[in-house]
Amino acid sequence: MRLAPLLAAALLSIAPLAAAAEPNFWKNEWPRTDFSRTTVENWVEILSGGPPKDGIPALSDPTFVAASKKSGIGPREPVITVEMDGTAPRAYPIRYLTWHEIVNDSVAGIPIAVTFCPLCNSGITFDRRLDGETLSFGVSGKLRNSDMIMYDHQSESWWQQAIGTGIVGRYTGAELTQLPSWMESWEDFRSRNPDGLVMAEPDHDRAYGRNPYSGYDSSARPFLYNGEMPPHGIPALARVLKVGNRAWPVERLSKAGEIREAGLVIRWRPGQASALDSGSIARGRDIGSIRVFDEQGKDVPHDVLFAFAFHAFHPDGTWMLD
Repeated sequence: MRLAPLLAAALLSIAPLAAAAEPNFWKNEWPRTDFSRTTVENWVEILSGGPPKDGIPALSDPTFVAASKKSGIGPREPVITVEMDGTAPRAYPIRYLTWHEIVNDSVAGIPIAVTFCPLCNSGITFDRRLDGETLSFGVSGKLRNSDMIMYDHQSESWWQQAIGTGIVGRYTGAELTQLPSWMESWEDFRSRNPDGLVMAEPDHDRAYGRNPYSGYDSSARPFLYNGEMPPHGIPALARVLKVGNRAWPVERLSKAGEIREAGLVIRWRPGQASALDSGSIARGRDIGSIRVFDEQGKDVPHDVLFAFAFHAFHPDGTWMLD
């Protein structure tokens, strides 16, 4: 694995923290978090990812520009697309989410959090409303099974991004509602939505468009992961489509083009660059894009993440193989 220098340095700096990974160790940094309420049984699983709390700055209320007037994004670069009735479709470029991981936004009156965990390739959009309260989210700087732990600003509870579930604090056991969204190429979004909107470049000093995890998705092992490897001989960093507790290897989908099973219509098409391959996101190898529909043609919430992450959070999940 050709880890960028910053990532390699983080790996060395956090190794001594593993032995101290227990609730008391984190309380000084998180005085508002109720550590008496948690579903975490093995605290060794909680590791620092290097940056401290908010060291990766989440974004809130971003500005947007017309997709037809936006330049500087490569045609194959991935974006997370959110389409809701009553408003223009929106694209959230991975070139920005790589460095911010969470965008708190509102679309058609619905408060949403668009999230991306580079180490798991997990891009999920959540409804931020819960029990009559609207939450906003930040990046904790902690990882569990290599997946980002988010936190809400209201209670500073911790949330597992890959499953949208509270794992520490007041909201332990609560589940965020996942909304339909998907990753596709910038060119696909722009061609389908000539009147669509795209998030403007954030006002932060970041190397937008650069991939700090160069070569990561060709690695044999995930970063900061000590759990079980996926079954059936599936490589740990192979991408899989997750719908509920089912996982379809993307390799299978790319060969078929379209699959109809489990009440779903799953379509794969080429043209999207991997955000975790080349040092330049725009030059990443083609991994294709996936859309998932129900039998009535409606978009279905899903995720395309690495196989190890699916197995870590869904150990009893169903693998949809040939």
